[in-house]
Amino acid sequence: MVKVITLGCRMNAYESEVIKEKLQHIDNLIIINTCAVTGEAERQCRQTIRKLAKENPQARIVVTGCAAQIAPQKFAALPEVDLVLGNIEKNNIDKILSSEPEEKTIVGDISSYGGYDDYLITGFEGRQKAFVQIQQGCDHRCTYCIVPYARGRNRSVPEADIIAQINTLLQQGFAKICLTGVDICSYQPSFVHLVEHILAQTAIPQLDFGSLDPAALNDEFVDILRIHPNIGAYLHFSVQSGDNLILKRMKRRHSREDVINLCRKIKAVRPDIILGADFICGFPTETVEQFNNTLKLVDEAGLSKLHVFPYSERLGTPAALMPQIPMDERRRRAEILRQKGENADV
Repeated sequence: MVKVITLGCRMNAYESEVIKEKLQHIDNLIIINTCAVTGEAERQCRQTIRKLAKENPQARIVVTGCAAQIAPQKFAALPEVDLVLGNIEKNNIDKILSSEPEEKTIVGDISSYGGYDDYLITGFEGRQKAFVQIQQGCDHRCTYCIVPYARGRNRSVPEADIIAQINTLLQQGFAKICLTGVDICSYQPSFVHLVEHILAQTAIPQLDFGSLDPAALNDEFVDILRIHPNIGAYLHFSVQSGDNLILKRMKRRHSREDVINLCRKIKAVRPDIILGADFICGFPTETVEQFNNTLKLVDEAGLSKLHVFPYSERLGTPAALMPQIPMDERRRRAEILRQKGENADV
């Protein structure tokens, strides 16, 4: 049976299930589905490859995913690696492997790709919650983020395919389903309408969401939360900072006031909902006062589950060229914010 190692996000988890089902008849094969969100994530990918090769000396090792898309030659140069496939090629991994390609690197231009994989998975091994991918790519260019270069432009899975995938998973007994993607709020033609149609056309016991963009959510989304109690009682936002100047330098599309107002509206209609957020600490030029604004935001917005990361330079992004905060200070601020999240009232 093929072994698929998933590094990184929920979207990779979904795509790894697709790969497992497509390649379940192949033995002695290891697929490593990589992450490129930070330089550290890429380093961990290489470390994982070496470890797996040592433990499985007879296995064929194929590297795919975001790090493979961004830096294919780095992975092709590793003697442990037999084949490197980009994110486009990931969708056709079964056909590519059956053709026994002579090339070691097959990575297409993701920026011009407009497709998606329409394969319907039948389950999630070892999980009680299933993920369903609703879109790929991102048209925004946050200054710290490499993901658009790994995933391409925003493209949405047709609604009929999403509902078919959800119904397939519901038939397999999954009671919790989470919508995932690079930027799910950018689903076209409308994320809110997609959610409404899923709730109307399926018997889903609990619908959850991956990370949500505060800039894309309005009162219509709040109304859905009020009307539908089967939307899960946890929402997670991509906030990143609580200071408006840093948010502007990050090229985020929301302000700290937007986050606070949205969270208060949600709590007004669903007091049971727990609110969490992603934050980056020590972003280039961030002062102590600006970091303190992030600490204040956690209280003002009522956030309690925090995913906190010290800023990590990513070669190829605008933020990597900005004046940098010393790494020790980034880590210190990150630890302060983590402690605040752990001590927050739920």
